[in-house]
Amino acid sequence: MTNKRDYYEVLEISKNASKDEIKNAYRKLALKFHPDRNKSPGAEEKFKEISEAYAVLSDDEKRTRYDTYGHVGPEDAFRGSEANFEEIFRDMGFGGFAKTIFEQMFGGKGGGGFEGSDPFGGFNFNIGGNRRKGRDVLYDMELSLEDVLVGKKDEIELPKFEKCSNCGGTGAAYGTKPRICNTCNGQGQTRRVYNQNRFSTFISLEPCQACSGKGQVIDKPCNICLGSGKIKQNKKIKINIPAGVEDGMTLQLTGEGEYSEQGPPGDLLIRLHILPHNLFERLEDGHVLYNLNLDYPSLVLGTEIKIPTLHGYEKLKISAGTQTNTILKIKGKGLPRYGTYGKGDQLVRIQVKIPNNITEKQRLLLKELNKEFAKYK
Repeated sequence: MTNKRDYYEVLEISKNASKDEIKNAYRKLALKFHPDRNKSPGAEEKFKEISEAYAVLSDDEKRTRYDTYGHVGPEDAFRGSEANFEEIFRDMGFGGFAKTIFEQMFGGKGGGGFEGSDPFGGFNFNIGGNRRKGRDVLYDMELSLEDVLVGKKDEIELPKFEKCSNCGGTGAAYGTKPRICNTCNGQGQTRRVYNQNRFSTFISLEPCQACSGKGQVIDKPCNICLGSGKIKQNKKIKINIPAGVEDGMTLQLTGEGEYSEQGPPGDLLIRLHILPHNLFERLEDGHVLYNLNLDYPSLVLGTEIKIPTLHGYEKLKISAGTQTNTILKIKGKGLPRYGTYGKGDQLVRIQVKIPNNITEKQRLLLKELNKEFAKYK
């Protein structure tokens, strides 16, 4: 452990940093080195390093122990940590994938697969208790501005792991059942006692190697799920997207993720992508922008025109002498504001339309008009 960098140095903070300063420092570095954003060599190792540092320094008891005795192993750094990685990752727009990411980097088989055992013996990212929640499932959904206006009800079909109906999720062959692990007596953990120095003794809890931390051993696996207790199948799920959602927002459907034989199922995380519109540009606070091209005479003389909105056509009066880039407002014809009341407005930006081709008569008239204007310069 002696070759590890100081945790404070890793997070680029002082030794008297507050909890908020520690959290903000981790958030900044995690955004920089998160595996979904940074594919450069060494980024994953850096992400592991800053996560371990945050797990220790954000926990008062672990921080005090670290300040006194120095580094511990990763399993001790993460086990029982008060660090809420789920909240931080969701705030950064990565949905609820803290557990999946850490399983990939620390505990997956075959170079980062999804099926590894939990290397931290119960570290559950504030899910609660020692029960291992099923993995969350991410689904990307595209929406139009019209969908954002009124919301969208849809039904999707997802391939995901569900409880095996043949064995009822036990993983044991039909007519049999798992037995209690003799090594850990069903606890799923073994204790290792070691001396830090002559004045103190530490006890480390580690996943039981005999049962892979499950507390049970299957002598005769189910021939359908091969002992996993789950099978992959397609499931239809109804989705109700509320009006006013934002691009990049992640909605959560509790319990619609993958099955877990050791705890509640994971969640379905729906990441929203708002498609560009051919007429309107979405602005903040529910406002939308529409560019209106008018010819020169209409701007000089004024006019009344019907223009499209997301709610249908509306009449708009253009006053005589209106200048280009003037912004007019049609109140309440924007998008709903998510999580609050009211709608935004439609903003109309006035632009002059210059014809590409004109007739000879039009050319002569424009020259005559130009001469007339010249008299009053």
